[in-house]
Amino acid sequence: MKKNNLLIVAGILVTVAMIGSGCTGEVAPVEEGDMVSVHYTGKLDDGTVFDSSVGGEPLQFTVGAGQVIPGFEQAVIGMKLGESVTVTIPAAEAYGPHREDLVIVVDRSELPADIDPQVGGQIVGGLAGGGQMTVVIIEVTDSSVTVDANHRLAGKDLTFDIELVDIS
Repeated sequence: MKKNNLLIVAGILVTVAMIGSGCTGEVAPVEEGDMVSVHYTGKLDDGTVFDSSVGGEPLQFTVGAGQVIPGFEQAVIGMKLGESVTVTIPAAEAYGPHREDLVIVVDRSELPADIDPQVGGQIVGGLAGGGQMTVVIIEVTDSSVTVDANHRLAGKDLTFDIELVDIS
């Protein structure tokens, strides 16, 4: 056989071996355990953008590690490199329902004297385990301050435009 024919036969054998082993040269879709990088834009039902990585660094996370909300993680599973998807995530798979038990009325005398509470303001407080929690002031009276400890997106369905930019 001539040298050129041997190269062609070798190329065919490699291709057949790759196909037989399931390797086609394509990058496999995202699965649990993969480290991924995505660009995203998050919107509320009324179209208001609440967060976006577009124009900045992509979000990196390990699928299945609980580093992002469950619905976002599920939306990425099965995506292929360069693919884009739009997904609406119900509140239950995002930040959960708005919980009334996390709306708390605090007597003004319990607040530090240097705090001038204003509606929309935030108070950061310490937790028993050493962490911190931020609450939003939603009502102020002469005798009390009402704060909301829910995540700001609790109770809201979220729509994300997601583009998969890297899998490792």
